[in-house]
This record gives sequence, structure tokens and C-alpha cells, in this order.
Amino acid sequence: MLCAVLSGCGKSLPGTTSGASSGQALAPVTPEGAGGLSTKNTTRLGGADVATDAAAVALAVHPGLTAASRPQAVVVVDAHDWPAALAASALAGAPLGAPLLYSEGATLPEVSAQALTTMRPTGAPALGGAQVIRLGATSAAPASTAGYRTRTLSSPDPYALAVQVQRLLSAIQRHEPRQVIVAAADGPPALAMPAAGLAAESGAPILLVSAAGVPAATAAALARLHRPAIYVVGSTAAVSSATVTALGRFGPVKRIVSPVGRIGRDDPVGNAVAVALFEEGGFGWGADEPGRGLVFANASRPLDAPAAAPLAASGDYAPLLLLESPVGVPKVLAEYLTDIRPAYSSTPAYRPAHGAYNHGWLIGDESAISATTQAELDTMLEIAPQHE
Repeated sequence: MLCAVLSGCGKSLPGTTSGASSGQALAPVTPEGAGGLSTKNTTRLGGADVATDAAAVALAVHPGLTAASRPQAVVVVDAHDWPAALAASALAGAPLGAPLLYSEGATLPEVSAQALTTMRPTGAPALGGAQVIRLGATSAAPASTAGYRTRTLSSPDPYALAVQVQRLLSAIQRHEPRQVIVAAADGPPALAMPAAGLAAESGAPILLVSAAGVPAATAAALARLHRPAIYVVGSTAAVSSATVTALGRFGPVKRIVSPVGRIGRDDPVGNAVAVALFEEGGFGWGADEPGRGLVFANASRPLDAPAAAPLAASGDYAPLLLLESPVGVPKVLAEYLTDIRPAYSSTPAYRPAHGAYNHGWLIGDESAISATTQAELDTMLEIAPQHE
């Protein structure tokens, strides 16, 4: 199972490369996972659906093969509940480090159930030994989680549920947050996707607002936190200027935007680059130099962002970058990758082995990111000589 989900071991590749350029899958996708191409600078995780993507990421981070590689707890979220999945991303960060698996209502897909069995969560002492954290609009838990010690957070109100996650996170961290990430529950999901990795890396919770403003549950939580720094992810297409003004009643607010101001309000690719570059007072990625892990996902698959959150909080601590379609690297992303591309001096005294390196995690099968695009990204991540 681990082999199948992570890399499609044993699957054969086509004898020619013509399939890659024509859009044909490099290897068949099965219910257990995807056989994808891994290159010298990229690793593909996942398959044709978000449940497989989440399971693949979870097993890459927590393979369950040793005591140290088992997670304390695993988060299970309904794949139809985008706000809950987004809020749950913060639980992937320290100190809990809980990966996320997707359910289908009260049913746990086979790939999720197998991943849960493989990881064998040990139980989180800070949660009374809970092994599974169930999030959703209802308290109904999949039958496949029977036998695991479970903590359930449920509410039909997505804003109240995000507050429950924040309070749980504070209990685990043993302190209230001084930074809060705000995203729109009902805005374009692609604009909120980068908040998932940012929350996992920073440990800051995600609270949600709506097109109508700041919901009562969110307002009460912010008031209780006594003026935290508030970082808004998403342009005015997601979080209006009026909502940002209203948030200012509860603490200093900063919308994360491009440092060069060239990103359109409806541009999820540029928005993700802006989040990757942002840093203020030790908060944020500040990913403006080589030596980075980077996650690449398709903007049309928003649930891949929470699924990939564990990659932001472990290993090479990778921020999320987005592609607009399976084929092609958008200009703003290509420019960013060029800016942080590793380089080495062409002088004889210096060798590439002394340099820094970038690595890309690609989420999903070739229907999300084509093999040709993967090859293009591999080239953009490769260390190159710097001619002086």
C-alpha cells in the first residue's frame, strides 16, 4: 500500500516519450494510488482524487515504519467540507503534526482507511490520547475509525468550526496565538489555498470571514485573543476592503500581497507566489532565495492544499505554489522560480556539489500536473552555473 500510494512501484512506463506530450498518463492510476514520474528535482505524490493525494502525502511524511515515523494523531475531514479542511491545516504544524485524510461523508475511502492503518497513530497526550480528530458539519464518524480514540469537532457553522480548531490548537500549544491567518470561507477557494501551508508552517490558526464581513463567531474569537496580528490571505476578490477594515477593530491587519504589485485580484498563481515571498517579524515564508522545498498543486483542486499541509511543516518545509492548468508554467511562477533558482560559480574552484538545491513536490496525477509540465519544473529547479 505504501509503495502504491507514494510512487506506483512496479508499474511500467511507456516505451516512448510521445505519451507525455500527448497528455497520456505515464502510468495507470488505480484506487490505491498513482504511478507517477519522479525526476531528479521533483517527487509526485497522489492520484486522480483528493483522498488519494492526502493519503500519499500523509504516508510520505508519516510512513509508520518506526515509532518515530508514526503520527500522534490523524485528522479526518469530509472531502465536501472545504472550510473545515482549510481550518484543519493548522493541526499539521508543530507540536501535533497531524496529517489529514479525507472521508466521503460518513464513509472512509479505502485509500484513506489503508493510510490510517499504515500510520497507526500513537495518540496525542495533549488530547487525552486521541488518535483521530474528526472535523465536520456533523458528529457522524466513519465506521473505519471505530477502535481509534477519537476527538470530534463539529458545527454546521463553518466559522464556529474554525474557532473550535483554533481553541483546540491553543490547548495543544499551551498558549493563545499572537498571529492569526484570515481567509474567506465563501470566496474563490484557489485564493485561500496558500493559507493552508502558511498555517501549518507557522502554527497560526486560520479563522474565516465571509463576503458579508466578519461573522459573529470569528469576531468573538478575535476579541478573546486580545489584538493578535491578523494576516489576510487573498485579494479583494476574496476578502473585501470593508472586511479588512472591520478586522482592524481586533488587531493590526495586513493583507499579504505581491511586493512588486503586479498580481491581479483574480490571480491565484500570483497570490501563492506573494504568500511564499511574504515575511514580517519572523512570520511568513520569506522564500526569496535558493535551497527551498516547494509544493506544486493545481488551482482547480483546492482540497489538495490542506492535503499537502504536512509538507509545509516537516522535511524541507515547502510553501504552496499553484498552476492554472495541467499544462504549462504560468509566467509569474516561472519568473519566481528563476529568481530563486540555485546557482554555482563557473570558476574552477567551485563545484555544484557545494551549492543549495530546490526540490518540488507535485500533488496529484497527470490530470492535475502533466508529465511535460513536471519536466519543465524539474529544469527550473535545477542548479545552474552562474556566469560572471
